[in-house]
Amino acid sequence: MEKLIYILLVSLITVPIFGQNSEDYFTRLKAINNQDIIFYNIDGVNFSSQTFSSEFSEKGLKKIFRKYSIDKNELKVKDEKLSFNNYYVSKNEKISENLTQNNSYYFVENESKRVSVFWFGSINKQDRDFERKFINLILENKIPKNVFEPMTIDSIDFAGRQIKLGNSCYWTNVNTVQCPYYGEMNWSIHKDLTDAQNSVANQLEMTKAKKGGKVISEDFVDIEFEGNPTKAKKVIYDFTGVTSLLAGMSGGKTLTIYYVASEVRDNYVSCVLSFWNNDTITENGLAPLLEKVMKLK
Repeated sequence: MEKLIYILLVSLITVPIFGQNSEDYFTRLKAINNQDIIFYNIDGVNFSSQTFSSEFSEKGLKKIFRKYSIDKNELKVKDEKLSFNNYYVSKNEKISENLTQNNSYYFVENESKRVSVFWFGSINKQDRDFERKFINLILENKIPKNVFEPMTIDSIDFAGRQIKLGNSCYWTNVNTVQCPYYGEMNWSIHKDLTDAQNSVANQLEMTKAKKGGKVISEDFVDIEFEGNPTKAKKVIYDFTGVTSLLAGMSGGKTLTIYYVASEVRDNYVSCVLSFWNNDTITENGLAPLLEKVMKLK
């Protein structure tokens, strides 16, 4: 995932999901296997797993800790609720007055006596039972193959509907697709509408908290999202006069962003859609990718 540059929009929150069986998870889970690291998304939570050939020892873990930016002085404790030998590290980062990024790292001795590393990132909330559940599912090889998306995009599964995109688009994260000059969107399937609404609200606040630009307009607009009438928060983010990697790569000056939470085919979807001022824009006022799932009213 060399192109994981869309940090402006893809930071999502985690939610409590106690009392669910594995089948409930798998209806919402998506994953991408990028060679030696696997990325996952469910209920707005992004996480990853990676296995190393190193032994679970002080020497074997030293290099792995460094790879994950775990300082030698950071507290490493054993999670007693995991049946595998492990070290757990929690790192929090204050993003704004109202947002804190919570990061959980688990360094686990797997059945092959090698090290598997699991990272979970969330905003404002942390669900350790959720994290342990997925560590066990992954280590026990219980993740079904049908949740994995191919690395090369021809079409995408958008909340139960296959959308043809062709071969010019690519993943920048799980459930985050970019089509150069045609727009970008990220989405997640949630257990309920409130959870989806919380997710887009946090993404909006993440956008406002980012450096290197400013919000110049913000209002609600009426749209149809996958055929359902609803409202979206429309934000225009201006990069004029600032140095930004994101703006520099696109060549654009303003980014138009739509934040949507809606029920779609018995799924609850959070979705953030965007395009640059120099992208292809149709007569309906949207970039072509956005028109695949939404219409302005």
